[in-house]
Amino acid sequence: MDKIKTIIEKYEYQFKEKGSLFIGYLFPIQNHEEVESILAAVRKKHYDATHNCYAYKFIDEESFKYSDDGEPNGTAGIRILNAIKHFDLSNVLIISTRYFGGTKLGVGPLGKAYYNSAIGAIENADIVVKENYSKVLIDFGYDYISDVHHYINTFKAQNINNLFNKNPQIECLIKPEFLEKLTENLSAVSNGKIEIKIFEENIYL
Repeated sequence: MDKIKTIIEKYEYQFKEKGSLFIGYLFPIQNHEEVESILAAVRKKHYDATHNCYAYKFIDEESFKYSDDGEPNGTAGIRILNAIKHFDLSNVLIISTRYFGGTKLGVGPLGKAYYNSAIGAIENADIVVKENYSKVLIDFGYDYISDVHHYINTFKAQNINNLFNKNPQIECLIKPEFLEKLTENLSAVSNGKIEIKIFEENIYL
């Protein structure tokens, strides 16, 4: 995936529906451990809430999860997930906390309330677009310094670190669609003497 839409900070939205208080929290996430930590913190903060329903989705379309947390099946978690998908967001977690107000909403209105709590949090957020990069290490002889810098600029790579060991080395970030061209050109100009090692892929910045 070349680009993703996500957020970089926490947002909150709350409203009342027939006496029940709904609080929607929107969090940026990077991994499952972070999800569990945030869930634990919100559950602790709202220990007296009736429900803490949630949904999250990572970059991979198959990497998602949702929970109704005791609400009728299909009224909470999936509705929150639908809100995330509606805005095409990735690497986000939404928790919708409910304090029951004494009046049952019914399945349809309850599902709408959870959906609206998620939508409200998202609409309050500053959504950012992050692009996909690969982190590479270029190892080359001093004779090829100008060539390396030329092609780094040509293919819009970002130089993030310069190392001087036996040979000069440059760590840089480059978009995946330019990586093959960078490799081919540096190999051609040096007769294969310049080495490029991929350290990490799918870095979104």
